[in-house]
Parts: sequence; structure tokens; C-alpha cells
Amino acid sequence: MDTPTLDARGLSCPQPAFLAKQKLAELKSGTLQVLLDSATSRDNVTRIARNAGWTIVEEQDAGTFRLVLTK
Repeated sequence: MDTPTLDARGLSCPQPAFLAKQKLAELKSGTLQVLLDSATSRDNVTRIARNAGWTIVEEQDAGTFRLVLTK
């Protein structure tokens, strides 16, 4: 099964955080990959995910932050 991906690159805060929060609530558990292009969005999504009990693995490549959230 493919990991669901939320591509929030190019979106301004707070939209990426809002979309991630919505998607995490929808999934309840499993794995979600989130693609972001700003450190502020990365920090906000990381905080939301941690507060909801998700584990975060972060990678960065050429200006894109890739967060893999697991619960």
C-alpha cells in the first residue's frame, strides 16, 4: 500500500499546518508523508503531529522538507 502524501509545498502558513492537522485526524493512525518548503511550516506541522502523538522522521533535500509521520 502506498503511503499517503500531503504536498503542501508552495502554500503559506497556516495552510500547511491546517491541512496536516485535518489529514492526521482523518487517518487516526498509520503513516503520512508531508512535503513542505518552509522551515516555519515544518516546525508547525511537527508540533501539531507531536501533540497528537505521532512520531516524526525528517529529511531535507534541495529546499524540500519531507516529514514521515507514524502512529
